[in-house]
Amino acid sequence: MSSDCIFCQIIRKKINSWTIYEDEKTQAFFDVNPASQGHVLVIPKKHFKNIYDIPQDELAHLIKVVQKIALSYRQSLGVNNVQILHSAGKYAQQEVPHFHFHLIPRKEKDGLNLSYPAHSELQEKFDQLLEKVKQEL
Repeated sequence: MSSDCIFCQIIRKKINSWTIYEDEKTQAFFDVNPASQGHVLVIPKKHFKNIYDIPQDELAHLIKVVQKIALSYRQSLGVNNVQILHSAGKYAQQEVPHFHFHLIPRKEKDGLNLSYPAHSELQEKFDQLLEKVKQEL
């Protein structure tokens, strides 16, 4: 754990949270700056920075918890639409350097429009990109 990480402090109970789920590896709590009602963060109890350094078994456990919460929201709150996000790195808008998933309940006309401008000109580089990526996979 990191002493200056806000999520590590939540895990150690140094900072209060509205924890909705907890097990030996994971904790899930409401985001203090929610994008929607029920916006929750799902984090590993061990400190991993992001997708690049979390072990696959930890990641697999986390996504199972994310699904468990989504299914719970559907049953208890009638939520049939969710957005699941993870940002890795400064330029991807990762604000807290502790791996986490956002699970954000969505509804029609909620104003939460995640969109990216299309750059169809990048298709010209698909063949070159494909070869580079496939070599590493």
